[in-house]
Amino acid sequence: MSKRKAFPLRMDPKLYEVLEKWAEDELRSVNAQIEVILKEAAKKAGRLKKD
Repeated sequence: MSKRKAFPLRMDPKLYEVLEKWAEDELRSVNAQIEVILKEAAKKAGRLKKD
């Protein structure tokens, strides 16, 4: 398994609540949900090769 990069992330509490609910709806942790959202955005922007 590849190593993960850990870093602190500050965000608006209301945004965190939205992400928390979204993650719960998709049976993920908030961290995993953020990673999924960022990967999809990077692919859409042509910054990350599609799988």
